[in-house]
Amino acid sequence: MTAKSAPGKGESFLSGLLRHQIVIPIAALLLLAIFNLIVDPSFFRITFGYNSAGNPVLKGYPITIIDYGTELAILAIGMTLVTAASGGQDISVGAAIAIAGSVILRILCGTGESTDGLQAPIIVAVLVACVVAMIFGAFNGALVAFFKIQPMVATLILFTAGRSIAAWINHNELPVTSDAGFKAFGNFLPGIPIPAPCFFAVGCFIVTWALLKFTNLGLYVQSVGINEKTSRLNGLNPELIKLVTYVLLGLCVAVSGFIKVARLGMINYSVIAKDIEMDAILAVALGGNALGGGKFNMPASILGAYVIQFLTTTLYKFDIQSDSLSAYKAIVVIVLVVLSAPTVREKLSAFVKKLRNTKQTVPSA
Repeated sequence: MTAKSAPGKGESFLSGLLRHQIVIPIAALLLLAIFNLIVDPSFFRITFGYNSAGNPVLKGYPITIIDYGTELAILAIGMTLVTAASGGQDISVGAAIAIAGSVILRILCGTGESTDGLQAPIIVAVLVACVVAMIFGAFNGALVAFFKIQPMVATLILFTAGRSIAAWINHNELPVTSDAGFKAFGNFLPGIPIPAPCFFAVGCFIVTWALLKFTNLGLYVQSVGINEKTSRLNGLNPELIKLVTYVLLGLCVAVSGFIKVARLGMINYSVIAKDIEMDAILAVALGGNALGGGKFNMPASILGAYVIQFLTTTLYKFDIQSDSLSAYKAIVVIVLVVLSAPTVREKLSAFVKKLRNTKQTVPSA
């Protein structure tokens, strides 16, 4: 005679946990943290010091991860919306960052190639860059929404021509500014030991949260991504919604471009933000978001961006040669992306459920 016991709470909890998108990036962060803790505990050491300008700064690999992950995290916000609405990705964001950065330095440096001072207020340069990046975003969005071109093909145009456009804006020169006030926005603000880009990232996160919380944008984007025809029958305008997501991605590009050029006070068109579009797409995928569009999880995408930066910093820490960096990174990212795929998570959940069911029947006393 046998008797069935109630399902174990642990197994039930684990089975349900595996269905959540954010589990994989959190698990990846934990694995990277444990690996670094075992191999080199000093990886997590944070020290307090002063930079060359005499300003207080926090130093350490955790600070580097948070600092240099800001641009990718900001891009992941826009890329998530574009992916969810259009079922495709924008591969031109790296080139668009070059354009935005070139516009900023063009305005700040004026007609000269380099300057110690600024020829225009920083806010003016940033606003102009935002407008330019949003226009290019609208161009990509129009090709996708109105001309029905596959997103990756539509954005290939700007991917190919964008860096040449950036160079043309400054007459193929490399503008440089040594203005400390401008460079502080990419490094440390006077008297604040936390990297300045972190504040831009937090600001973007708050604005995005408020936008998704207090408007129907998130619902509309998911509706269009899941079924465009049904969303149209429900009174939505799929073309407009897709266009809006690309414009918002353009705004994210402008902010990332500002941070990039402010770090060094200069721009190299062929190197700046190189391959960042691939990292942004991987951040979305690592967050468990379907690359074919539909439902999305914004916090998971942002966390995915920091996982990628954590991985990159870890590889640099252990002196991986730059030529081999992409290969190591690709192997780890492929494993993480596969594990974050909805199908894999469902199978893992089903496996845990099966194990639980085998324990439900126990011999009676």
